[in-house]
Amino acid sequence: MVSSVTGRKYLEGSRAPVTEELTTYDLPITGQIPEELEGRWLRNGPNPYGNVDPNSYHWFLGDGMIHGVRLRGGKAEWYRNRWVRGKDLAERLGEEPPSGECFRNSGFSPNTSVIGHSGHTLALVEAGISPVSLTYELETIGYTNFEGTLPGAFTAHTKFDPVSEELHGVCYTYPDIPDRVQHVVVGMDNRVKKVTDVPLDGMPMIHDMSLTETYALIYDLPVCVDIEMAMSGKRFPFAWNDDHQPRVGLLPRNETAEDIIWCEAPSCYVFHPVNAFDVQTNDGTNQVVVDLCRFDRMFYSDLHGPFESIPKLARWTIDPTTGTVSEDIVSEQSQDFPTHDPRVVARKYQYAYTSWLDLGHTCRTDMETGETILHNHGEGRFGAEPLFIPRADGENEEDGWVMVVVNDQNNGPAELVILDANDMTKEPVARIHLPQRVPDGFHGSWVPDTVVSP
Repeated sequence: MVSSVTGRKYLEGSRAPVTEELTTYDLPITGQIPEELEGRWLRNGPNPYGNVDPNSYHWFLGDGMIHGVRLRGGKAEWYRNRWVRGKDLAERLGEEPPSGECFRNSGFSPNTSVIGHSGHTLALVEAGISPVSLTYELETIGYTNFEGTLPGAFTAHTKFDPVSEELHGVCYTYPDIPDRVQHVVVGMDNRVKKVTDVPLDGMPMIHDMSLTETYALIYDLPVCVDIEMAMSGKRFPFAWNDDHQPRVGLLPRNETAEDIIWCEAPSCYVFHPVNAFDVQTNDGTNQVVVDLCRFDRMFYSDLHGPFESIPKLARWTIDPTTGTVSEDIVSEQSQDFPTHDPRVVARKYQYAYTSWLDLGHTCRTDMETGETILHNHGEGRFGAEPLFIPRADGENEEDGWVMVVVNDQNNGPAELVILDANDMTKEPVARIHLPQRVPDGFHGSWVPDTVVSP
């Protein structure tokens, strides 16, 4: 395994960091924002502050920056972008450190996702960092450990079960805890209600997890800590490991780690599952279906970022009785950053929304028929992670809006675009014109004011 590339491509063009924090009000709009959309669109991503060495830079290690747009009454009231003040970044900025203590005293700035949960806005990252709490206006408050109930680190990706009203995550800690991960469940009182330690070898990089009504899914795949890279202290320490047997664990949500069922998985890497659900076949066999975007390999030749193979949309059918996984490729098209209707987390669903990475289109795939519907954002324009927002009275998975930030690949300012999910081929319902680029980054969310109030 030899890296013949540098991190320069993750610092240039549409991924180049922006250098200023802006606040602008009454954003110009083309079209009409639906009045029932009252809340904030938020997005997190790496945006290194100051100069960095492109020879050693890894895209996943840039300082976190939150971009946000507040909608109310059919207007876009403000746009803000703010660096997440981890302890290290606050020191470089000459500012007071954030309140609270980060697990293992890390000073890293969470750069991967941002969520709202029960009155709190949280910036998240994996691998041993505590969440950072933000104000409604995106200023850093400080590290949080869910009122002292989180025993270790947290995760970059959570799953919120709308029925049980629980927030789930699978968390790992580099480099301090190499022999296990933790399944963490947070209640609506912002306190951890359950932690399950799951023994694992090799410290695999577990970016995300899946959830069904019965199981929490743990992806034990062949991107693991590389001891030589970790000892050097100069590189991102995770790399592809051909010797690591890929598998997925079915952890019963109401049981212990001794009850986990390990199933042999295809050799691949998964950053982002779409959704998962339990099924019962005609012969009475219980199975799990999970849809996901899978890469053939990851961090094998490009040790600075994730763009070395094409992610394909796939469906896995997991048989816990035989411990096997069968795979069907739904689409050969390069697509990632999947989302779906938040009301059907952990349950049978129909539509996956993704970004087509090579063309920049926003796609809806019918996971029952394979039919795809595309929205072309225009020449030189790239639609990032789409978010589905159901109408208040909507009864199905296409009755709502798709919200997506669209970047101008020629470095012009970005737009926050709202599509009618009933007919994504039409012109956008609204295009909100932002004052600057939103660099290609990672994950965001729509946080209604009913979840986090001003």
